[in-house]
Amino acid sequence: MTLPHQIVAPASPTRWCLVLHGILGSKTNWRGLVRRASTALPAWGFVLPDLRNHGDDRGSAAPHTLDAACDDFADLAAHRGHGFDAVIGHSYGAKCALAWVDRVQGALDCAVVVDGNPGARPTPGGDDTVVRAVAMLTAMQGAAFEARERFIDAVVADGFSRDVAAWLGMNLGHDADDAFRLRINMAAVRAMLDDYFARDLWRVVDDPPGRARVRVVIGGRSPALDADDRARVLRAVAAHPGRVVCDVVERAGHWVHVDAPDETVAIITDALRG
Repeated sequence: MTLPHQIVAPASPTRWCLVLHGILGSKTNWRGLVRRASTALPAWGFVLPDLRNHGDDRGSAAPHTLDAACDDFADLAAHRGHGFDAVIGHSYGAKCALAWVDRVQGALDCAVVVDGNPGARPTPGGDDTVVRAVAMLTAMQGAAFEARERFIDAVVADGFSRDVAAWLGMNLGHDADDAFRLRINMAAVRAMLDDYFARDLWRVVDDPPGRARVRVVIGGRSPALDADDRARVLRAVAAHPGRVVCDVVERAGHWVHVDAPDETVAIITDALRG
């Protein structure tokens, strides 16, 4: 089954970039930014899929792993009739991007990895926003809300900002009984995260395979990569000048593209121009 996806492209693109959202997101998350970047990149087309168990995807078969996600991307490429010359990913999507580079052994030009930790995290911190959100939504699975605003109120009462609550509300569906319920399979999402936290893909950053260039983008206020992780990225930059690049967007948190859209568009444009 081919992942639901959207295309942002000129009339006849000659190059293609795969754009991967984070956990609990959807294909629309990066659409606005990609449209902005595409004005400066007339040769590029962008493919924005819903990852398995997200957005409009229904019924993706287990196991829900990074390897299965890469199988999905391979099926998408076959469906589209072309490969991918670059990949952009945020958070969970960032690790998917690294897994895809590893899968194709660097047979692409560029990977832009936005605030995703390449390493294993067997015991993710309880204060991690995504981990907390997944726990909360798991408890809400099956609950009915008379209006979208009631869901947002419940999320805010759990300690999240109203902006994050509204974003999480994009995972609601309107049922035949006129109630709003989560349309996302939280058990499958938890399985995806279990594999995400267990996988170590530092090798793709430490020594990029093939011709791939790796651009690591870090939110300056984000806890996703700690001091040791950032130092390891900088060692890779020193070891592979021009092939590994690091950008720290100081004023941004984990959602770099939301906190600093202008900087994000500039980084994407520069990375894909090569």
